[in-house]
Amino acid sequence: MPGARSRGGVVLTGRTGVLAAAGSVLVAVATGALHVAGWVGLAAYEVALACVVAADAYLAASLRDTRLERSGDTTVRLGERATVALDVVNDGSRALHGTLRDAWTPSAGNREPRLSDTTLQVGELPAEPRHQLKIEPGTAQRIVTVLIPTRRGDRVPDRVTIRALGPLRLAGRQTSREVPWRVRVLPPFESRKHLPSRLARLHETDGRTPVLVRGQGSEFDSLREYVIGDDVRSIDWRATARRNDVVVRTWRPERDRHVVIVLDTGRTSAGRVGDVPRLDSAMDAALLLAALATRAGDRVDLLAYDQQVRASVTGAPPGRTLALFSDKMAGLEPSLIELDADGLTTYLVTRVRRRSLVVLLTSIDAAPISEGLLPKIGRLTARHNVIVASVADPRIAQLSAGRGTAEAVFAAASAELALGARRQTAVQLERHGVCVVDAVPDRLAPALADAYLALKAAGRL
Repeated sequence: MPGARSRGGVVLTGRTGVLAAAGSVLVAVATGALHVAGWVGLAAYEVALACVVAADAYLAASLRDTRLERSGDTTVRLGERATVALDVVNDGSRALHGTLRDAWTPSAGNREPRLSDTTLQVGELPAEPRHQLKIEPGTAQRIVTVLIPTRRGDRVPDRVTIRALGPLRLAGRQTSREVPWRVRVLPPFESRKHLPSRLARLHETDGRTPVLVRGQGSEFDSLREYVIGDDVRSIDWRATARRNDVVVRTWRPERDRHVVIVLDTGRTSAGRVGDVPRLDSAMDAALLLAALATRAGDRVDLLAYDQQVRASVTGAPPGRTLALFSDKMAGLEPSLIELDADGLTTYLVTRVRRRSLVVLLTSIDAAPISEGLLPKIGRLTARHNVIVASVADPRIAQLSAGRGTAEAVFAAASAELALGARRQTAVQLERHGVCVVDAVPDRLAPALADAYLALKAAGRL
C-alpha cells in the first residue's frame, strides 16, 4: 500500500523442521548400514534440503506485488459490532497461498466472525484469528474483521502480517505493513430506551395529546371546553361569555430555549459505581437529555470541564446534536484534578449571555461541593436556571439497611452517615435555587429527563 511502512523476510515452516529432524535420523541410519562416514551423509542431506527450501521460498508469491486496502465502519457505540474489511489484491504473476493476521489493539475486541455467536459480552477478547489466503494473479480476497470494542475512544490497527508460502509449504516470504484505519467508539447510550416515554410526556405538556391538566408556560396555544380538573385560573371569561360552555385557555412551554450540559471531568468523575465510571453514567444522562431537549425545540450545547475546557459543542443543528455530542464524548477521560468551580462559573457567566438552563453533571459529595461549587453557585443561579445531577452509589443504600451482626451495624451506620451528608449537600444547593437530581446509574438519565420536563411544565424554561 503506498505510504505504508513494511518489514519482512524469509520464514521457515514447521514442515521444514520435521523434514530436517526426520531426514537426519534416516540418513544417519542409512550411512551406518552402508559403512559411510555419518557426517558426509548428513552434510549432503542438509545441503539438498537447503536448496529445496531456497527454491520453495523463491517460488512463493512476491509480497511487493500485494496491495492492502481497508474499508468499513468508522464509528460504533460501545458494546456493539463494527466491521472492517481488508482487501488483499494480488497484482503479481504467481498465486498467493499463505496466511494473514490483522492485529488490533486489545481494547478493539478483534474477534473472528462466527455464525453461532448470539451472545457477545463487552470485554470478551478471544484470540486474534488467522486467515487463510488463496489469491490467484490479478484477483483479490476480502478479509472481514469484527470488532466489539471494550473502551470508548479511537481504536486503531497495529500491523497486517502476510505470509506467502511456496508450493511445497517448506518456506515462504513474510511482511508486516501498517494499513491505517480508525474506528471511533462512542458512548453506548443505553438510556435511549427511556426516550419514547419522555417524548410522550413532552407531547402532553405541549398540548398535542388531550389531557385533563392545563399545559403551563408563557405561549398561548388554543381554547377548549372546560373539563373537571382544569385550573379555574385558566378560564377565559370573555370567550365563555360568547358561548354556552365554560372555555379555558391552553398554554404550551416556550420553545427555542437554551440548555447547556456541563460534564465534570475532574477527579470525582473517575470513581466507579458498579462497573461503570461516573463520567460514563453522566454521558448517558447527557445524551438522553440532549435527545429530549432537541425534540422539544430547544438548543442544546455541551461543555466538558475540569480546570480547562476538555470538549465543547455549541450551535449544533438539531439533527446533528446527538452525533456531535457522541463524537466529542468518545475521547473524554477523567482528569485526576479537582473541578475548578470558580473557573467554570466565570466561563458560564461570561460566555452564556442568554438566560439558560445549565445542567451540571458532577458529584455532590460533601467536600468537593462545600469547598468548591457551593460558594460560587450564587453567581450562576442569579443568571440561569441550574440543575445539578449526580450519580449515587446503590451499595451505600444497601449497606445502610444491614443488620444482624456487629460488622453489618457498623457498616450501616457509616453508610447512613454518608447518605446524610449527601442529603445535607443537596439541601444546601436547593437553598440557592438549584434543582438537585441524585440517582443511581440506571435511574440518573430518566430522573434528569423528568426534572427537565418538570421545568417545562412549570413554565420555568
